[in-house]
Amino acid sequence: MTERYLEDFEAGQTFGSARIRVDADRIKSFAAEFDPQPFHLDESRARDSFFKRLAASGWHTAAMTMRLLVESELKPAGGIVGAGFDEFRWPRPVRPGDELRVESEVLEIRASKSRPDQGVIKVRTTTLNQSNELVQVSVGNLIVLRRPAS
Repeated sequence: MTERYLEDFEAGQTFGSARIRVDADRIKSFAAEFDPQPFHLDESRARDSFFKRLAASGWHTAAMTMRLLVESELKPAGGIVGAGFDEFRWPRPVRPGDELRVESEVLEIRASKSRPDQGVIKVRTTTLNQSNELVQVSVGNLIVLRRPAS
C-alpha cells in the first residue's frame, strides 16, 4: 500500500486493519511497567474491583490501537504523526482473549496556512473487539504531507 498525501484524502473515506489478540500475560506485563493497578495485574484482585475480571489498561488499549493503526490501510505520507485529540474514550474494557481491530474514518481535511508542505486530517479511529463492541473511540488530528511539486 502506498502512502497517501493530503490531496489523496477525502471526508468519508474509511480504512481497516488486521486483528491483534490480547492475552493475560501481555495485559499484566504492560500494567506492571506503565499502569500498576491491581485490576490490571491480578485476576483475584480484579474480581473485587469495578471491572470484576482482569482488564487491560486503557493505555495498553491505546498502544495496541496505535500498532493496528500503523499497520492499517490508512498510510498517511510522513507517517502517523498526531497533533492532538478532540475526543478519547474507553466505553468497554479489553479482556484476555479479545481480538481487536481498528476502523478509521476521515472526517475533515485542511491545508496548513503556515506550512504549505503539510496539512491536517481529522480521523475518527474506532477500536472494536471480536463481537464488534467499541472498546476505544478517538478523534485525532494527524499531520500529513502534501504532494511535492514536480
